Amino acid sequence: MRRAGKSGIFSKIYLAFIVALMYIPVILTVIYSFNANKSPTVWGGFSMKWYEELAGDRSIREALGNSLLLAFGSCFFAILIGTSGALGMRGRQSKFDGVIAYLSTLPIMIPEIILGMVFLGVFSFMNLPFGMVTLMIAHTAFCIPYVFMMVRARLEGMDKNLEEAALDLGARPFAVFRDITFPAILPAILSGALLSFAMSFDDVVISIFVTGARTNTLAIKIYTKLKTGVTPEINALATILLIVTAAVILLSRGIGRHKEKSQEIETP
Repeated sequence: MRRAGKSGIFSKIYLAFIVALMYIPVILTVIYSFNANKSPTVWGGFSMKWYEELAGDRSIREALGNSLLLAFGSCFFAILIGTSGALGMRGRQSKFDGVIAYLSTLPIMIPEIILGMVFLGVFSFMNLPFGMVTLMIAHTAFCIPYVFMMVRARLEGMDKNLEEAALDLGARPFAVFRDITFPAILPAILSGALLSFAMSFDDVVISIFVTGARTNTLAIKIYTKLKTGVTPEINALATILLIVTAAVILLSRGIGRHKEKSQEIETP
């Protein structure tokens, strides 16, 4: 009992240390974004002026608009391609299915710097002008696996008897997909889309390799501003990025929990 008690205490201490190591820098970044003093280490009182400066900065607004356009666009194409791929692989009996599934998820396993260099080489070989188009292609490529994995997992957990029963009763394939399959996989599509949005919105490594001189995203803007030193304005930018990413991830997890509860209700 004593050993168990001691191990429990050490486990709590270790967990507290890891949590503090991870979240104290984040908390300090948020706090100093409201610092009236320009120094990142000296507290000069509470102030919202750095957020006001961000709101009045045209380049920041353009970068934010580019990030939102890029995130929504890459999500849209990732949903189309990832969902189509998951539906196409459903029910297949081929020895290459495992290889195809592995290749489909490969972009999220390759280090981002390697993936960025690959995209840079491919786009240069294709002579594509670097800018929003190349950013959209690159972000869509690494967003597809998130949608694909979510939808494929949901399809594997679905009861095929419902669709077969509908077909036996005379329903057309499109009606079966519209009324049975699509509502069942919709939470998985939304979860994958929200994760894709978060990953695209705060990506900086791949974006640096494939962006053009006149196209900036919010994440790249933060990275370039860091070269002149950390200021409360950068902290404010990072805080906005953090809040958006955290909100999207929490929303994705909420949808995932709702999906799990609905599956438990459906299970007899």
